[in-house]
Amino acid sequence: MTDALRVVDITEEHLDSVWQVRARSFGPGGDKDEFRKSALGFIADGRYVGVAAGDEVVAAGRIWPFEQWWSGRRVPMAGVAGVIVAPEYRGRGVGSLLMRGVMQRAVEKGYPLSGLYPATTVLYRHLGYEFGGARYKFTFQSADLRVLGGKDVSVRRAGRADAQLFIELASKLHQARRSNGPLIWPLSEIESWLGDDDNFAYVADDGFVVYNWADGNLDIDELIAGSEATTRALLATVGSGASIAKSVNVFSAPYDPVHLLAEHEADGDARVGRWMLRLLDAPAAIAARGFAPVALEADLRLDDSEFAANTGDWRLSIADGSGALTPAAASADALRLGARGLAALYAGTPLATLRGAGLASGGSAAGDAALDAAFGGGSAYMLDFF
Repeated sequence: MTDALRVVDITEEHLDSVWQVRARSFGPGGDKDEFRKSALGFIADGRYVGVAAGDEVVAAGRIWPFEQWWSGRRVPMAGVAGVIVAPEYRGRGVGSLLMRGVMQRAVEKGYPLSGLYPATTVLYRHLGYEFGGARYKFTFQSADLRVLGGKDVSVRRAGRADAQLFIELASKLHQARRSNGPLIWPLSEIESWLGDDDNFAYVADDGFVVYNWADGNLDIDELIAGSEATTRALLATVGSGASIAKSVNVFSAPYDPVHLLAEHEADGDARVGRWMLRLLDAPAAIAARGFAPVALEADLRLDDSEFAANTGDWRLSIADGSGALTPAAASADALRLGARGLAALYAGTPLATLRGAGLASGGSAAGDAALDAAFGGGSAYMLDFF
């Protein structure tokens, strides 16, 4: 019976059970030793949550300790991954029980935001998640990249010792561009990627690229460049493999400079994977985010069935690129949002879209225009799947 189920911390003793549920959820495959090694890091920091029936673990999920860029500012974000539920327990509320435990743990760890890639949107929308952005993969002809130039830029191979430099270079770019969505991974993970012989990494004074072979072609996982010359040099470095790889897949923003530099446009079958966002602590999430340089005051009425602390009447104040959400008296003119609508607005979804989907009501046309300007900017995107 589901009333006998309980949320637990996953421990090392649970990992054999988790591995079995994982195989029944995702199919066979993977390296069990690598799974255990990775899992122990989440266990040590209390970021692996499960649901148990008696002594048996029947569901589990991990929390990645990310930071995410929002209008050029870093916001702590709990990345939810590896969500699994044993087949015999599906459709019985176990997934919701697990996710409530995961979200509560994220709040306890101090994360104002949570993000995930959904296997199904139904469960996550029920809990207040909504689409925040996408992960884009574009395919270009290698020969187009090879001839982009940049030969005056000094480029060298990168290794594990450059991990912190990569974070600094990416941070400088995302802050300057007021990026929305890209992640900052833990330093240890970046060190691991740069130490992996299957990845090729090169760095210049104001940028870097990380790429690898993928089914006979090349995948650019991330390219950061602070100038046109460095953009050209790093793309040409990858394109130098054109004699073997006919195509290069680029994970990038939809408005990345590569679209303006390559002679031919990307193939028409670009892949788009959607990810979802949720505000766990609305005042903290607003305070941490960057905003467009506009000034506004707006009354909000928030309704969050999962986190009572978010529910109520608020005053949203934005000025000088910063925001604050403070308790306020009820207003008949308040913009009304549920958890899903608030998440989508935070990610820059226009209020007209939210109204069309029934996720926003109240407020005014003038207020909508001001809020769209404040939360707007470049489309939110991630480069990484987790």
